[in-house]
Amino acid sequence: MTAGTWVLGGYQSDFARNWSRAGLEFSDLTEEVATRTLQNAGIEPGDVEVIHVGNAFGQLFTGQGQLGGMPATVLPELWEVPSSRHEAACASGGIAILAAMADLESGRYDVALVLGLELEKTVHGDQAARHLGAAAWVGHEGQDASFMWPYMFSALTDEYDRRYGIDDAHLRAIGELNFRNARANPLAQTRGWELTEASFTADDKVNPLVEGRLRRHDCSQITDGGAGVVLVSDRYLARRPELRGLARVQGWGHRTVGLPLGQKTERSRDDAYVLPHVRRTVTDAFARAGIGGVADVDAIETHDCFTMSEYMALDHFGITAPGESWKAVESGDLEKDGRIPVNPSGGLIGGGHPVGATGVRMLVDAAAQVTGAAGATQVDGARRVATLNIGGSTTTAVSLIIGTD
Repeated sequence: MTAGTWVLGGYQSDFARNWSRAGLEFSDLTEEVATRTLQNAGIEPGDVEVIHVGNAFGQLFTGQGQLGGMPATVLPELWEVPSSRHEAACASGGIAILAAMADLESGRYDVALVLGLELEKTVHGDQAARHLGAAAWVGHEGQDASFMWPYMFSALTDEYDRRYGIDDAHLRAIGELNFRNARANPLAQTRGWELTEASFTADDKVNPLVEGRLRRHDCSQITDGGAGVVLVSDRYLARRPELRGLARVQGWGHRTVGLPLGQKTERSRDDAYVLPHVRRTVTDAFARAGIGGVADVDAIETHDCFTMSEYMALDHFGITAPGESWKAVESGDLEKDGRIPVNPSGGLIGGGHPVGATGVRMLVDAAAQVTGAAGATQVDGARRVATLNIGGSTTTAVSLIIGTD
């Protein structure tokens, strides 16, 4: 069981906001997220002892590196506070959280500020897709792809089809659910989008193919935004006995494998799971939380960069047997009032995906769920929520179990 890491407070920016169009830059995003996170946690900047920043593509989209120094740039009270940036593609936020947890659990510090920050709307969409492709094995895979990540997750769809068979209608149903959930989320990028039943069909006009077999509404969005959390240790709580009912990180899992998708599927060809390292990431988190499995979880926030990544997560979490994710889709189990609600926030497809912020945003939402503070996206009775944050073609996988004690 993981001990000593508690969520004191958190914040998410509005993922529908285009910061570049508003004439704003990384410093403005950092200042808003850091300031509002500290306000929500009820502490002053001077209380922060260490900072971890999750960001994947700062240099490519904005030319700005050395983002560990940005919090002190915009909040002078953070001057000289130890700070570092973490990059693991779409799992950058998850890795920043794990680094902060290690600092707290080692006894080095008692108060950590974790920020996930990304600006992606600084360039045209085609250029943004090329920037994001840097998380693949550049020059060794996807050379014929116009859009690297739809191409890669279409290939994962083909691998599932080869092993188990797959109906694309189940992928479109996942997309429809996540867009629908996002309509209740006041911070979701797509909350105001006008979509119809045809948006989740094979209609080439309203839901055209993007790459391979994936269509427009199988894909998450290019997003600007940030999220932040303040994590504290048991020692900190001992000094503040008035604090009650906080969310705690009960368990975690973290695995990293090679970059190429083909290498992953080749190594797993005799395994029941298409991506066994993802399965072990999740079961590591279950074990550290001291729970038996997904039946002990009330909801899941998972990485749906594409509908296929959520389809994969369903069987890897153990909601169904390997290759049978379609059963959870058809049964209604994934609905907010279903047996195991998945992405009540709208996830990445509906909510938005500012890459470096996603893992932190998942923790913010999970903490809100278990403390009954999730508003219109609240799952009734949620007391334990699992997350899965992946980077690249699942090269980096991070899972957390969040609950109250």
